[in-house]
Amino acid sequence: MEIKQLIDSGLMETYVMGVATDDEIQQVLLAKKQFPEFAEALTKLEMDMEILAQSMAVPPTANVLSKIEQEVNEIILREQNLKPYTETESKFKHAEQEKVKQDRYIEVESESNQMRISKVWRWVFAAVFVLGKIFLGFAIYFYLENRQAQEQIKDLKLEINQIKTVK
Repeated sequence: MEIKQLIDSGLMETYVMGVATDDEIQQVLLAKKQFPEFAEALTKLEMDMEILAQSMAVPPTANVLSKIEQEVNEIILREQNLKPYTETESKFKHAEQEKVKQDRYIEVESESNQMRISKVWRWVFAAVFVLGKIFLGFAIYFYLENRQAQEQIKDLKLEINQIKTVK
């Protein structure tokens, strides 16, 4: 009966999914050695999880392999370029890297730190601000009306209860 409880405990599932603690892993490995039923159930669960993963797998797009090859080639080239350079090669490489940095980023200089917005957007922002205040006013008004209506309902219920008790 102990092996059945161990199989039903969920320990195998956490082990197969890779979220088991070190103690749980040791328990699974020990139970796998001691109980052939447990080892069989564990193997079946692993196969089921593999089938499930394969059925839910999303195939990669066609250009993924070429992107991976390109990145691997770039890494290989970088590693080959780690050999020591002469002073002129080093200056040339530094100048080339600076050029790449300049091409990658655009220098932006501004006379002031204020953001300029076209006149159309100013009106849109103003309209949104005004509408927000209007909606806030309506929300407060209806909240107060609702509270007042609830108090009236409460008073009417009390009156009805008093009339029922009098009769």
